[in-house]
Amino acid sequence: MSNNTLNASVLRDRLHTLATREGIRHWDLGAACSDDCSVQVDRGEAKQMKAAQRSSITVRVWNTDGLVGITSTTDLSDSGLEQALVGAHQASAYGNPNDVPQFSPLATAPLPELDRPLQERQGILPLLKTLREAEAELLSRHHAIQTVPYNGLAESLSQSLYLNSDGALREMERTQASVYLYARAEEDGRKPRSGGAVRLGLGSQGLDIEGCINEAVERTVSHLAYQPIETGSYRVCFKPEAFLSLMGAFSSMFNARSVLDGVSLSNRDSIGDQIAVPFLSLHDNGLHPGHVSASAFDGEGTPTRRLCLINGGELSSFLHSEATARAFGVQPTGHAGLGAKVSVGPDWFEISTKEGLSSGTALDHRTEREPFVLIEDLSALHAGVKATQGSFSLPFDGWLVKDGQHISVEAATVAGDIRTLLNSIVHLEAESEITHRGVCPHVWVDGLSITGEA
Repeated sequence: MSNNTLNASVLRDRLHTLATREGIRHWDLGAACSDDCSVQVDRGEAKQMKAAQRSSITVRVWNTDGLVGITSTTDLSDSGLEQALVGAHQASAYGNPNDVPQFSPLATAPLPELDRPLQERQGILPLLKTLREAEAELLSRHHAIQTVPYNGLAESLSQSLYLNSDGALREMERTQASVYLYARAEEDGRKPRSGGAVRLGLGSQGLDIEGCINEAVERTVSHLAYQPIETGSYRVCFKPEAFLSLMGAFSSMFNARSVLDGVSLSNRDSIGDQIAVPFLSLHDNGLHPGHVSASAFDGEGTPTRRLCLINGGELSSFLHSEATARAFGVQPTGHAGLGAKVSVGPDWFEISTKEGLSSGTALDHRTEREPFVLIEDLSALHAGVKATQGSFSLPFDGWLVKDGQHISVEAATVAGDIRTLLNSIVHLEAESEITHRGVCPHVWVDGLSITGEA
């Protein structure tokens, strides 16, 4: 990675020498470095062109009393590393004795195989040319599409690394690229309507630009003939991206850190509780082939693996770091960040019908004749979700579907309680879709409250 590349073995040896000199026996280090470039355009002109090298290094040191201190640095010289070690050692005197992380017991366990070959990067000028052409193509597709106000094409090469004084040495490099196109359409006497699409890939040359353009056009144009919707209770079909967004907003249900901090709908005794319909299963699978950003290990060096969170409607596991796993008497699951208070978070959700079970219905959003609301996208998740209470009230893009006819909803919100929703699912369609948020089929839910614009 140009001159930003870290050599894990050399770095470990340097840290060992410096720590020994300072009398430090117990330490670890996590690092993330990236070499990024991105472009944005506005009506064929370059709006923004950026290239950056970033590095973030976190050093933790445990003192003889077992307390931990932490520092961050971007200086990888011997003097910089020594300063970080000494600073963390000094900070350890003020460590919280009630919350002391340790090394993950799996930090030296074998890592899973990941098939993510590094791709050649094109550089800024080819990216700019590609995005200009994509914008022009999108604008030419429909007379009502006037602008593409939000767009971007980016590529990066990144490196992740974890080392500790017990001999752990984890490192990986990956390339990633993304494109997003968000179009705006305007017609006389009508409100502007918008729609967009995203594509991810291992490299910018492999991105499905054409598919992104087609989806952005389809989404935008499909909302031009909008109508208001009456407030009421509706049968709702969530498109995969929308349902994954909702589950992500309530992921604290599965987060052991949130459970211990008292900010989760779950508690320590919730494992085994029936929290959803019996035919629903949910896995977190950071190793899925469709997950472009997959990593073989987490911030503590714990291997990534497929973890079942809901099995046949029953809560079966939490996401764990080393510290939360120790508190629960289980193994870390590979979902930790690195810090003084280690964070925990999901990787990549897979939602499916439990093998051998059926919802007992055969609903299909393409053929269903009875009226229902098809939700494409949810907005304002940061403001409209109360994760500790379970409630949500969210604006959405979607359609009222009657006799196969799609009528775009002018403006409306969908509201409910996530626990009620999970137990009101009536069907998961057979065909799952790989999205940039995870894997999920269309999900049918009965009795959701929808409020139309007054």
